[in-house]
Amino acid sequence: MKSLFVKILLITLNNIGNTSWKSIYRFSDVISSALYKIFRYRRDTVFTNLRKSLPQYNDNQLNRVAEQFYRNMTDIILESLKLQHITREELLERVSMDTSIFDQYYKQKKNLVVVLGHLGNWELANLYASVRLSHQVVVVYHQLANASLDRWMYNIRTRFGSELVPMNQALQLATAPRNKPFLFFLVNDQSPNPARAYWTKFLNQETGVFRGVEIISRALNAPVFYAAIMRQPEKRGHYQIKIEEITEHPNNEPLNAILEKQIKLLERDIILQPANWLWSHKRWKHSKPHQLYPYQQLESIE
Repeated sequence: MKSLFVKILLITLNNIGNTSWKSIYRFSDVISSALYKIFRYRRDTVFTNLRKSLPQYNDNQLNRVAEQFYRNMTDIILESLKLQHITREELLERVSMDTSIFDQYYKQKKNLVVVLGHLGNWELANLYASVRLSHQVVVVYHQLANASLDRWMYNIRTRFGSELVPMNQALQLATAPRNKPFLFFLVNDQSPNPARAYWTKFLNQETGVFRGVEIISRALNAPVFYAAIMRQPEKRGHYQIKIEEITEHPNNEPLNAILEKQIKLLERDIILQPANWLWSHKRWKHSKPHQLYPYQQLESIE
């Protein structure tokens, strides 16, 4: 029965992905309204996160952000279904990015680490990067529990040459030899194990942050960049990827300074486009431990 359900689901997803972009956004409007107003999908989580993160907003402003967020969320889901059929030309039309600094590092044959959050359509950005950049694109991902769904998503994400590495093998595969310089992409705004996380203030709350960026960038001694996938307000479904260098020499940085810089940049961009972030995620489900180890704190330089 479960296998039959997955087969029907995949057929449905494939059929939706075959529809036009206009139809995709019509579906998104209907589904987002239903999730927000009728099914009230994770509304308690969304509003709790918004109120704590944006205390300067009044109720009307929070309601507006929440409604826009649900449309953003369903846009991302349905846009991602289109990725199984999207062409290179469509990718280059829908996403823009100044790649000059990456091109310079590629000429120097340097590997790079790129860190981002769940801002904008990260699935679209992955395919764009694999089409547009000279580096080999390597992306850390969470494997899905269902093997058929995982294989379906894997095939979409690797259509144009991206390499996917499971999170539990990230360090091992980051340091494995490759034939060409690579960009190692990590999304680090999920909720990590509190006993191993770096702890800082993020959106007015005590927040644990995955330390993989610190560990991998230091192991590779690779320059670290922050990427933000910002919506282009005048064109629905179009994005601009902003790139900022965090450090060229990670091993010269104080412990966890890379994470601290990145999390502040992400906070800035969430405040710029609050509806563009993933507010339905239970980001703050873990409490800060009473006792932190040195590796969980920002190193103080006297």
